[in-house]
Amino acid sequence: MASRSEHRAAAERLGVHAEAGEWCTIDKIPQPPADVLQSAGRPLLRPGRLRPLGLVGAGFAALFTPLVIVLSLLSDAGEALMRALSPKSERERLRAKDADDRRRDALIAERGLDGVFDGNWDGDAGRYLLGWYGQSTHPERLVLAVDDGIVLAAPPRRVSVGKEKHMRVVARLSASEAVLVDPFNGEFDTRIVLIRFRDRSWLRLGTVEPRSALHRHLLRRPLPDS
Repeated sequence: MASRSEHRAAAERLGVHAEAGEWCTIDKIPQPPADVLQSAGRPLLRPGRLRPLGLVGAGFAALFTPLVIVLSLLSDAGEALMRALSPKSERERLRAKDADDRRRDALIAERGLDGVFDGNWDGDAGRYLLGWYGQSTHPERLVLAVDDGIVLAAPPRRVSVGKEKHMRVVARLSASEAVLVDPFNGEFDTRIVLIRFRDRSWLRLGTVEPRSALHRHLLRRPLPDS
């Protein structure tokens, strides 16, 4: 996980004065209707393939996947045991947190935020999403909040290591085109940040960490008009 100072240093190398930044991803892009895909020039809808060196790293990762699964199961079992042995006050706190998590998940589903965008391919977000991997085939973007909008940076192509070294600005959105929004205004610990466009359509980003630098930055700013 990169620190705030590292994000700021990366922005400075790009010649960008950023108020906050975070590496973000998007979910799998759904298949557009055939006419939409055709009119957009059949854009790339998936990140690029890894180069051979990256494939070696991915192969090693695959070898360790069963171990990761086993460790995850052991961790879950250990957490359940710790809960059972915790003082009553701690168990009540954890139950309250579980209730908040369920309410958060229900609101995400209710508001349609479990999708990668609002679903309207003719909206600004839908059209922007179609060009996402045309900007860069790397699966992540360094999303930078600047005083006059949003800057997105990434390596031009997918890389397995050294993404900061190869990074460049791949898109700029002015404040009149789009704004960054925490849809829950800090009420929940989520990784969700929206790029909300001027036509009210939106694209959902996932930050690396909950309560990221972008979330904290958005809490310090006045809420945009709803």
